[in-house]
Amino acid sequence: MRLGVNIDHVATLRQARGGHEPEPIAAALAAQGAGAHTITVHMRQDRRHIQERDIRILKELLLIPLNVECAATPEALEMVASMRPQWVTLVPETREELTTQGGLDIAFLQSHLRQIIRDYHASDIRVSIFIDANTDQVKTAAKLEADAVEFNTGSYAGLSLGTNPEPLLAALKENCRLASRLELEVLAGHGLNLRNVGPIAAIPEIMELNIGHSIISRSVFVGIEQAVREMLKAIREPDV
Repeated sequence: MRLGVNIDHVATLRQARGGHEPEPIAAALAAQGAGAHTITVHMRQDRRHIQERDIRILKELLLIPLNVECAATPEALEMVASMRPQWVTLVPETREELTTQGGLDIAFLQSHLRQIIRDYHASDIRVSIFIDANTDQVKTAAKLEADAVEFNTGSYAGLSLGTNPEPLLAALKENCRLASRLELEVLAGHGLNLRNVGPIAAIPEIMELNIGHSIISRSVFVGIEQAVREMLKAIREPDV
């Protein structure tokens, strides 16, 4: 299983002071050196953390794939396609949210998304779509010829201590199997940490987990390299 490390919150800390520290590029290179397989950034419309310059420099320096999360808008398409990351992940986005709240409703938006996905493909960029574990959403992703789906694990990760996770895990496993049968690459992420990642990492169809906040939080105490190594160990030897 691959690990994608999201470095958004290094940029969040930088933007809090409007200066140059900490440098998200350095964080990405440290994560790469510790064994990360992908670097993920979210280019939000309000530019609250990652900036265009970050993506340009990352594309030049990284030896591993760069995945840019962005809204499914013509404005994002124009900007991101010009930078040619290896992957784009289409996500829902509102200015008021602190973080992504749920999956993109692609069954509702499919007529709008079809041309956007084609345009990214025309720029030789692979497309993943961030969705909830729902059969209609998975089937629509395949119909739209997306390359991958990233399942939203936020509801699972947000369960209160003592709550039975099995219903959510069962739905996720079922939709992972469906996505794999439909020849979609299967990814997952949102809210995962060392405590809860095991059952997700044990799902055989999932090829990559995208994890950011918990790794960056952990790195405050142990450094980015150690935080990435700890997460790699957790997903390769899941304790379920």
